[in-house]
Amino acid sequence: MAESTNQKGDLRFDEAKYLQGDLQNDESFRVLVIEDQELYAQALCDALARQGVECDIANTAAAGIASASAHTDTYQAILLDHKLPDDEGTNIIPLLLRKQKKTSVFVMTAYETIPNAIKAIRQGADDYIIKDTSVQPLVDRIMEVRRRWRVRRRGSGWDEHRKDGLLGESRTMVAVREQIEKVAPMSETSVLFTGETGVGKEVAARYLHNLSESSSSPFISVDCVALPSNLVESLLFGHEKGAFTGAHQSRDGVFKEAGAGTVFLDEIGDMDISLQGKLLRVLETRRFHRVGSVKEYDVKARIIAATNKDLLQLVKQGSFRFDLYQRLSIFPVHLPPLRDRGEDALLMAQHFVDFFATKLGRKIHPLSKTVKEHILAYDFPGNVRELKNIIDRAIIISETGHIELEHLPLRMTSKSSQLNKAGESESVVVRLGPAAIDFIPGVDTMDTLEEKMIIHALEQTNGIKSEAARFLGISRFQLLRRLQKYRMQNDTKTN
Repeated sequence: MAESTNQKGDLRFDEAKYLQGDLQNDESFRVLVIEDQELYAQALCDALARQGVECDIANTAAAGIASASAHTDTYQAILLDHKLPDDEGTNIIPLLLRKQKKTSVFVMTAYETIPNAIKAIRQGADDYIIKDTSVQPLVDRIMEVRRRWRVRRRGSGWDEHRKDGLLGESRTMVAVREQIEKVAPMSETSVLFTGETGVGKEVAARYLHNLSESSSSPFISVDCVALPSNLVESLLFGHEKGAFTGAHQSRDGVFKEAGAGTVFLDEIGDMDISLQGKLLRVLETRRFHRVGSVKEYDVKARIIAATNKDLLQLVKQGSFRFDLYQRLSIFPVHLPPLRDRGEDALLMAQHFVDFFATKLGRKIHPLSKTVKEHILAYDFPGNVRELKNIIDRAIIISETGHIELEHLPLRMTSKSSQLNKAGESESVVVRLGPAAIDFIPGVDTMDTLEEKMIIHALEQTNGIKSEAARFLGISRFQLLRRLQKYRMQNDTKTN
């Protein structure tokens, strides 16, 4: 197969291009080792070469500078000895970075001292590493750098929008990225992504794939909802000719086609229970056989699953196997809804503005303060996917290059009369309904009424913010803004 697509139309893998070496050339990763101990330097480069890393060696500071100058912006990492025959390694870091602007510099030393470490970091080094008799710790660190470099190079944003990793600076999204980065090197560990529809579970799965050592192998997505169970079984495992009506020829399944890559099972909660037992066997034995055959094949691919359902609830209902749930959720990662990610909504909105403006060849101005206020005030039940569609539509219908309120859907702007000059929504008063609070006409203002209603909600939910927000009918982020406004944030629980 020179080029194939999965059920969603995603490009799986250009095998012909890979076999010709084109993809390998695109992914070449090159390191400069500046080390005066020639045997140690050669052993380090030999170990890196076994991992597919190109390596150049310089034995003096002068030779290192010359190599960096002769190959401008070529090296993705530089391993620099602290003590060189003609200079200290830390002294030449600025010179190296002038010629290698995107490189990561790691200073190597046999003896760690705090002043030397501080100097190295101040000069621009990424880290200060202790040399050992084994070169493996250094190799492991370079492999980590390569994984991150591949993500930056290939991109891993939202759907087809190539961006540097999973977007978001909220505490929850930073934690999600950290979890993914920890599990990425563990190729046989199953990962289960959970979260509402539209939060970006497939995006997260691709991010994990791109961080792994198998990132040059295929990523294949299978929608467990879109096809009947018998077709999903054939799609996963393949089939022999004549195995069922319409099987006119033998065919490999995605477990075979993925090779050492990744198989992503989307909406695993909807998989037919008759197929769940076969998937469990694959996870436990790492082997499978085609439909209509007894011959077994090894599974080399990592299996990632995702669901927007509560699998434990499905287990109680008898529609999902508990043993499969346990096997899939060895490493669970929950993706938060957009409404709980604070100002990430603005970051995502601007990302989509930039992407669609470039795609359509349009000049679009930055989002106005008013539009931003409405984005922050809206709960986005469809999550990031809904935001993406809203921005896409707004850019299409905008004729001036400015996205105004009239370009946003009515569901976002119908409450505009409830926005005061500070941009704070007063819809809590309307949406809460009757409540057991005291309101004193002529004494209480709108702010004091709102504060009382928040206190009442927190009392009713034992101080749990997420539940209080649902009680009030607003997002958790909107509640946090009000707690900060009334200086109440230190008096309540953090969840």
